[in-house]
Amino acid sequence: MYRLDEVRRGLRRGLETPAFFGRELNRLYHRRLYRAPYNRRGVDVFAEPWDNLLLLDACRYDDFADLSDLPGELEVRESRGSHTIEFLEGNVVGRELLETVYVTGSPQLHASGFDGRFHAVENVWDGDGWDDDLGTVRPETMAERALAAVERYPDKRLFVHFVQPHYPFIEDGSLVSGTLKDEAIDVWERRFRGEIGIGAGTLRAAYRRNLRLVLAVVGPLLTALPGLTVVTADHGNMFGERSFPVPIREWGHPPGQYTDQLVRVPWHVYGDERRPVTAEAPERTDDAPTVDPTDRLRQLGYLD
Repeated sequence: MYRLDEVRRGLRRGLETPAFFGRELNRLYHRRLYRAPYNRRGVDVFAEPWDNLLLLDACRYDDFADLSDLPGELEVRESRGSHTIEFLEGNVVGRELLETVYVTGSPQLHASGFDGRFHAVENVWDGDGWDDDLGTVRPETMAERALAAVERYPDKRLFVHFVQPHYPFIEDGSLVSGTLKDEAIDVWERRFRGEIGIGAGTLRAAYRRNLRLVLAVVGPLLTALPGLTVVTADHGNMFGERSFPVPIREWGHPPGQYTDQLVRVPWHVYGDERRPVTAEAPERTDDAPTVDPTDRLRQLGYLD
C-alpha cells in the first residue's frame, strides 16, 4: 500500500504547487493498483541469473539502447521502482543476500536503514571515493572498486551501484556550477515547480553525456569481470513527459510513478560461463560512516 506520511507531504506541497495534487493522485493510483510500496510487476533482480550486476542509477532504456555499443545482448525489463528507495524495497528488504557483495556509490541503502543483508557492503560514497568537487562518485572510481572487490571476494556475486547517469551532470559545466552546484538542489523538483527554466532538451543532453561517461567505463569492465554480467538500472528518468492517469508533466524520478520512462530499464547480458558462488555470514564491521549520508544525498540532488 502507500504511506500516510507521503500522502500528507504531497498534499502540503499541493498547496504550494497545484501540479503536486496531480502527482499525489498518480502516486495513489499506482501504489493502490499494485498494493505495495513498489511496482510488483517489476523483475526480482536477485532471482535472475548473473554473477555481476552493474546498476546504472536513473538509466532509461531508450537512451541506453541509443547510446550503448557494449558487447553482448540487450533486453528490456520492468523495474520494481521509479526511485532507488522503491528498487531497494522491492529487491533487498527482508532478504538474506549472503552470496552477494554490494559496492555502492549511492548512500540510499545506508540512509534508509533497510534490513536486507549482504555478505559485505562497500560504501564508496563514504571516504576518498567521493569527489568533493563534483559532489558524486565518478564512474572510474566505481570500476576500480568493483575490480578490487571481485579480487577480494572471488566466490561472491558482485552488485555494483554506479551513480551515473543520475544528476549531478559531471561533464556539463553550465549545470554543475553556480546555483545548481553550490546549493546542491534537487534540479528535478525545482524544474517541476517552475523555479528554474532549464529546458528539457538541455537537461536531457546533459543526462546523456553522463550516460556516455559511465558506458565508457562499463565497457572495459565487462571484459575484465569473470562470470556472467548484467548491466541494468534501478529506474529511469522523465524530462517533461506526461504521467498518468492525471496527465501532468513529470521531471526526474518521483516514487510511485510507474510510467514507461521510469520503470522500463535495460537488461544487457554479457558472457555465458558462470563462476561458483557461496553464501557466508556477513563480515563483521563496527565502522561508522565518516560523513552524514544525508549530506551526500543533498549533493546528489535529494532534498527530502
